[in-house]
Amino acid sequence: MELDQSIIGLTGPVFTFEVDKRHIRQFAQAIGDDNPLYTDEEYAAKTPYGGIIAPPTFPIVIGSEGEGISLDLDPKRMLHGEQEFLYTRPIKPGDRLVCQMKVTDLFEREGKSGKMQFLVLDTEIKDESGEMVVVSRMNIIYRSIQQHV
Repeated sequence: MELDQSIIGLTGPVFTFEVDKRHIRQFAQAIGDDNPLYTDEEYAAKTPYGGIIAPPTFPIVIGSEGEGISLDLDPKRMLHGEQEFLYTRPIKPGDRLVCQMKVTDLFEREGKSGKMQFLVLDTEIKDESGEMVVVSRMNIIYRSIQQHV
């Protein structure tokens, strides 16, 4: 396997993402979620959130704006294994989010056709005051060379 523990802690460049109602509305439409909490200001204002919030999977859009980390991975060996979002508060229109991706773990498991590596990438998404809003955690399965041929 080509990846080693030395990549843990590597970070990508910091980037800023400004959230607006249009982003949230378009994302909700794209995923087919018609929850009025994401689009109807009058409805959302009456909820405990006090206004429109983004759908829970919205950090996918935010992560796609960043440059990521240059790890020189072979795309033919990669599988998207898992995605999770660890929230401390909802994302709202007007948020100016400061984001950075980092490698947080690398481990091996034995699979039916040999060893596989699991690469864990966290995109930390904070507000302008530095408070964590959400961590978008992606797990990439990196197959051995023999498995993808």
